[in-house]
Amino acid sequence: MQRLWAPWREAYITKIIGKKQKSCVFCSILADRKDKRHLIFIRRPHAYAVLNLYPYSNGHCLIVSNRHVGDISKLRQEEYVQLMELLREVKDLLQTAFKPQGFNVGINLGRLAGAGIPGHVHVHIVPRWKADHNFMPVTASTKVISQSLSVIYKKLNDAYTQRHRGTRK
Repeated sequence: MQRLWAPWREAYITKIIGKKQKSCVFCSILADRKDKRHLIFIRRPHAYAVLNLYPYSNGHCLIVSNRHVGDISKLRQEEYVQLMELLREVKDLLQTAFKPQGFNVGINLGRLAGAGIPGHVHVHIVPRWKADHNFMPVTASTKVISQSLSVIYKKLNDAYTQRHRGTRK
């Protein structure tokens, strides 16, 4: 068995453990309605899709419940279904826009499971390519993300518009 070590994550995890947030960032950006500023590229009645400001890899997105709940068991049926439908749609948009060779999809429930924002359910979807990570995080404590968030946002918006022929939901 091989192991992939990610020691750079420790600094991030240590920094967020024990911090009390004044308000939920997911609730704040949803209420602000400045989607481009906050990198929200799809809104639905029960969920929205946003770029991760601290991406693991190029195109790392979050699918977020509109309602502030900390566990998928607390989502109502229609909220859960829409979260999963939006996950599927974002996966398809990422496939169209970036042509990844695979995806990591995950939900961290609770701080000990790695949730940076444990009080608000969100799903990570991370596009992956062969050899998409290199030595930089280990040797230089630096991640290499090949495109800016604004370029990724535009590509996803373009893919969405093309898919829905200009009909924004």
